[in-house]
Amino acid sequence: MKELQYPIKFLFKIGTLANDFTATDANGSTIAYVKQKMFKLKEAITVYNNESQSVKNYTIAADKWIDFSAAYSFKDTDGQEIGKIARKGWASIWKAKYELIDQNQELQYEIREESAWIKVMDSMIGQIPILNFFTGILFNPAYLVIDKQGTSVARISKDKSMMGRKFTINKLTEFDTDDGERIMLGLMMMILLERRRG
Repeated sequence: MKELQYPIKFLFKIGTLANDFTATDANGSTIAYVKQKMFKLKEAITVYNNESQSVKNYTIAADKWIDFSAAYSFKDTDGQEIGKIARKGWASIWKAKYELIDQNQELQYEIREESAWIKVMDSMIGQIPILNFFTGILFNPAYLVIDKQGTSVARISKDKSMMGRKFTINKLTEFDTDDGERIMLGLMMMILLERRRG
């Protein structure tokens, strides 16, 4: 996932046991197919080059058993860790907050939910039969990727859709190619976790 053309779109599949989605770039070309292994005590995510799943580009794995404050390491095809994302446990109860860490174990970016109220309403109404089909149209959470200087560099938002299965990433400012790779993997993992939360 080098030299990405933004905006990037995530489209989750419906009707499969696996929690998986396709990522496409501004030209509509597939840049990744993300598949989460089901029924695992530790999160196990594989990022393939496309839906054929013929080439595995990355793996994302939790460093703890099921835990709401676990960190998730990104590894390339050589098994080298290129970064990780960590959910900020109790700090994320009300408003989601994650830390994106580079290959040197240094904090590089934070990912923060823009509005906690949208997430709360999305979750509450999502529990009501029939109305839960419309939460994807009414409530669309968004998250900002923020650097250490406090500058927002990227934004991911849920698009209006009946099943809440579409997301868009927009680039807000320039960043290094390696950073882009880490940001993309971090957002892929984050959206799997947040989508499960509601």
